[in-house]
Amino acid sequence: MNLTVLGAGAWGTAVAASTAARHGTLLWVRDAAQCQQMQAARENVRYLPSVPLPAALQLTADFNAALAHARGGLIVVATPMAGLREMLQRLPADAPGVLWLCKGFEEGSGLLGHEIARAVRPSAAQVGILSGPSFALEVARGQPVALVVASQDDALCRQAVEAFHSDAMRIYASNDPIGVEVGGAVKNVMAIATGIADGLQLGLNARAALITRGLAEMTRLGLALGARVETFMGLSGLGDLVLTATGDLSRNRKVGLLLAQGLPLPQILQELGHVAEGVACAATVLKRAQAGGVDMPITEAVVRVLEGRLRPPQAIQELMSRDARREGA
Repeated sequence: MNLTVLGAGAWGTAVAASTAARHGTLLWVRDAAQCQQMQAARENVRYLPSVPLPAALQLTADFNAALAHARGGLIVVATPMAGLREMLQRLPADAPGVLWLCKGFEEGSGLLGHEIARAVRPSAAQVGILSGPSFALEVARGQPVALVVASQDDALCRQAVEAFHSDAMRIYASNDPIGVEVGGAVKNVMAIATGIADGLQLGLNARAALITRGLAEMTRLGLALGARVETFMGLSGLGDLVLTATGDLSRNRKVGLLLAQGLPLPQILQELGHVAEGVACAATVLKRAQAGGVDMPITEAVVRVLEGRLRPPQAIQELMSRDARREGA
């Protein structure tokens, strides 16, 4: 099977590297100069330094060549959420099955990935998402990981399992793309909140409370949008939330830690050097929740901190002073 990965950030590079030994894999690099550098060094110096690229992994900056390579196989879109619409629009009508790796809601439209795909490619059935608890660096190194592929198309799920399932990567299938995408989006916001709490040295009890109540917020929003509750107990819900909220490689958690230190958000994002999707989509998550009458107090607090309307200690104080209620409410 041939695979084309569109986007040579950390995650796209890691996914391409993980399949190159078993399938004909081509990684499309948007910037021609970066592509030449990666060819010469056999390393993605910018996003995955010190991780050698497999000899079998092909690289190109030619978009048409990348599409031609995937004929009869799979296309994997590895751009940030802000680039998903453009990539889907650039694909021809007869493109093979398409999976995307990005997690979040699109700014402006407020749409999830499957909603963007429905708007851009209404006749294309073979679309879905590959998600779950995963840091690119560990995947690129061949360390164990478990992911979930979600699509309404069973044939695409089977194809994705064939493509990605290996000794180091377990792939589970789901027909609940709504739940998988909501989990992938909201966990980033909750990771910022947990980073703030850890940065303020509030302790492990506070961390556990934020993760648990964050899962409740995530589930409420997902159910309101048509997801299934059991999805949030799986890899793209609880699993990804725990990893992103507690892992030292988490960019969104790092944002929270630095906000707690009093650093301004523009400086944090400049120093980070990578996209932190929770920053980009937090306000959109809140808007979708408010439109559906879904209560998300942690998300609201994060949005106010990101917008500079609330200091991190005040956000924690407001959350702790909320009225008592039944746990399931």
